[in-house]
Amino acid sequence: MPHAGHTYDRIAAHFSKTREHAWPEIESFLDGRTGELGLDLGCGNGRHAEVLADHAARVVGVDASTGLLAEATERTAERGFDADLVAGDAAAIPLRTDTVDLGVYVATLHHLRPRDRRLASLDELARVLTAGGRTLVSAWCTEHDRFSEEETDGSGLDTEIDWTLPGGETVGRFYHVYDPAEFEAELEASELELIEWELSSGNCYAVVGP
Repeated sequence: MPHAGHTYDRIAAHFSKTREHAWPEIESFLDGRTGELGLDLGCGNGRHAEVLADHAARVVGVDASTGLLAEATERTAERGFDADLVAGDAAAIPLRTDTVDLGVYVATLHHLRPRDRRLASLDELARVLTAGGRTLVSAWCTEHDRFSEEETDGSGLDTEIDWTLPGGETVGRFYHVYDPAEFEAELEASELELIEWELSSGNCYAVVGP
């Protein structure tokens, strides 16, 4: 299966049209929080970078898909918000150590494989966060309706989810669907501090610090 960035390059324009609004969980997390530098890791079309821009003096959006970064660039122009958009790997974040005050890492961790890259990504997030910095991390979990009938052994589920383009072409996307206990354990095994976590709308969400 292709790298996630190449996969999303193929579906970027169509995918972006279906991702117009910020998730309420992200808006709730950001409410009352501010910082100098905000990071949207796996920023996609920039919908959460747009919200983050109201809470941080400067926003950096990082994504492996140049196609989605092009969509995000259009969004910044249309919506009138500023974000520095950078092509990069979530397991090797292109930022200096101790620079990020506030971050969102949404619906991206589950695209990384194998587990070592997911852990490396979490450790990278810990590296770039300032002391007292906070990030909201989310990933699909086995509590999602799509996977509720799947049998797992507590270590989650590796699967492929098709994206259907206009005209009927399908593009497969890799997901590691987390068992909730596995999600908690993986965060605790990383360099991050797990502050709190919850299940919402079939996703695991965690507030983390360095």
